[in-house]
Amino acid sequence: MKQFTQEQMAHIRSKATDSIIEQLRQSNEVVLAHDVLVPPDGRATWNLYYFCPEHGVRLEWDRNKPTEHRCPVDGEVFTGEPYDGAWWRWLNGLNAKACKQLGLLWQMTGNNDYLSKVREILVHYARYYPDYEEHGGIPYNGPGKANAQTLCEANCHLDFALGYDFIKQQLSDTEQAAIEQRLLREGADFLMDHRTAQLHNHEMKINATVGVIGLILDDSNYLEFALHSKYGINYQLNHGVRDDGFWFEGSVHYHYYALEALLAFEKLARGTKHSLVANPNYRAMIGFPLQLILNTGDFPKLNDCIAGQEKLTHSHLFEFAYREFGDELFGAALVSIYQNQPRNNIDALLYGVDALPNLAPLQAGSLHTAESGITLLHDASSNNSLLLKHSPYGGEHDHYDRLGLIIIMDGQEIVPDLGTTGYGAELHYGYYKNTATHNTLVVNQQNQPPINPELINFVATDRYSWVDTVADWNGPEATVDSHTLVAWDADSYQHVRFRRSILWLGSAAIEINQIDNPRRQQLDLTWHVRGELDSSSASLSNAENPLTGPLQRMHSCQTAQDSGANLRFVYQTKASKPYQQTVINLGADSILMGKAPDNPAVSDLQYLLVRSRQDTLRNVVLHDLSNGYQLEAALWQRNSLQLQLRQHGKPLQCTIDFDASSVALGASVDANN
Repeated sequence: MKQFTQEQMAHIRSKATDSIIEQLRQSNEVVLAHDVLVPPDGRATWNLYYFCPEHGVRLEWDRNKPTEHRCPVDGEVFTGEPYDGAWWRWLNGLNAKACKQLGLLWQMTGNNDYLSKVREILVHYARYYPDYEEHGGIPYNGPGKANAQTLCEANCHLDFALGYDFIKQQLSDTEQAAIEQRLLREGADFLMDHRTAQLHNHEMKINATVGVIGLILDDSNYLEFALHSKYGINYQLNHGVRDDGFWFEGSVHYHYYALEALLAFEKLARGTKHSLVANPNYRAMIGFPLQLILNTGDFPKLNDCIAGQEKLTHSHLFEFAYREFGDELFGAALVSIYQNQPRNNIDALLYGVDALPNLAPLQAGSLHTAESGITLLHDASSNNSLLLKHSPYGGEHDHYDRLGLIIIMDGQEIVPDLGTTGYGAELHYGYYKNTATHNTLVVNQQNQPPINPELINFVATDRYSWVDTVADWNGPEATVDSHTLVAWDADSYQHVRFRRSILWLGSAAIEINQIDNPRRQQLDLTWHVRGELDSSSASLSNAENPLTGPLQRMHSCQTAQDSGANLRFVYQTKASKPYQQTVINLGADSILMGKAPDNPAVSDLQYLLVRSRQDTLRNVVLHDLSNGYQLEAALWQRNSLQLQLRQHGKPLQCTIDFDASSVALGASVDANN
């Protein structure tokens, strides 16, 4: 066995509790309770088709109903494709997981029922796998055999290989030869043939699986390919991790997905010449996203992040990482995870230290990183935060929302990033992944072309922070060494320049938007709020929805009578006090409000769009997070802006010099001039 020595396994057996053993057994009950079922052909497709098209939630998988798939929201049953093929993909995943976990259960308990089940699953797949027909058609992905994408092949084969490693010595020579040649080597060869020449979390998982099979079978060719070839693991680490440690795709979920692949290999390779511990980006990747923990307790749902993937639940990573490095940051992550659950899991048993250190859990804080283009501003006294996304283009999993905003008030995400749903659901490409459903600028209701924004200035003082950024579509599109499909409209954004500046006061934020639009395209500055619009808001009139594209589903539309006036909108949210927006526009044609889906799509958000076809649009928004601020006037001059505000009734003057990208505040707040 390559995963653990005899001494290590004896120690694991001595620590294994009845509770953990029962957890593993229950996790695989659906496989244990039924005869082994393996698809005889390549009928399995993609698990991300297994979502309700209306609500964007995962369907209920039933082992006894391969042709009936129920929505948990309203009980609707879906039949036929793509759901039937996704049902079989789910089954493949359960079978593969059972190989790994039941193989471990056999090692821990000696119960031959577990051994027999793993043997039977592996023998069945070895019988069919070489004859599975290559099939695919999944966006951005190579094909599969047992499944419909190369990534799914890698995920299943990783578990097949680990399960085989657990029981290999109990198999006959004939069984070993069949499983190694017809399943593991067939799988590794297929993965090598179909690994894409790109930086990507998929390629990390493919490399890791090929490398694990190489370690288990003592095959140096597999290890050379996985570790040292172009687009192998070392190449991915050296070129796909930014200088601050963030994975280039810009999604916390895919950052940890890529890292999960790395650690899956490292758990077998540690202590050998194949270990990757010497690569500095290995350790940097583990810790960076922990700086992005919001005061909601979650990660931001930047770019592709299916609801639930924003949670800090990564004990399978941090148990191993803390034991390997002893870094208190990793220990604090574990303390945070175990605030909400007992430390009674298989990763703690296999890879964790005996006792965690006495550390405080992770706390939300501020972060500014020019490399990854994220500015997170946090005020501990009010429990408010704001995140501005000015990140470089991240490829396939990007959401085309440069200079997008997230605002958190009193620990509640009230101006959210929605993330997305299962990629096979219509709401993914049809709604969540689009510029129009983010808090940023959209032109002609089309997606922003890829761009790397410029950070003009960042200043942080004891009393305020100032971040000044620009997205300029006058230059060439941004590129990345990762395959993508064109899902944007370059013509709509041609010559548009969008400058967004944020003055952060902790209990309020002042947002300033300057847009140059020489071709007079349809501009829509967009915000959505997780709350109900209060009747005390600006006067509104009912209207028809004029929008096409993702927001054509917006309903309950209203317009403001005066698009340039000092408009005040009050929202009742889950925060302890109302959230207030005050909007002043120069060059706006209209104001449009309406409701469209939140995530999941079982409730709605309130949208606000400032619309313009003028050659310039200037906009100021006061986000009052304390009921203590008023924005009375905004005077635009050539290269400066004077704001007249009140802070708890007292006058507050603010002058912004855009040439110098500097702020001067009146006596109510220290200007630090």
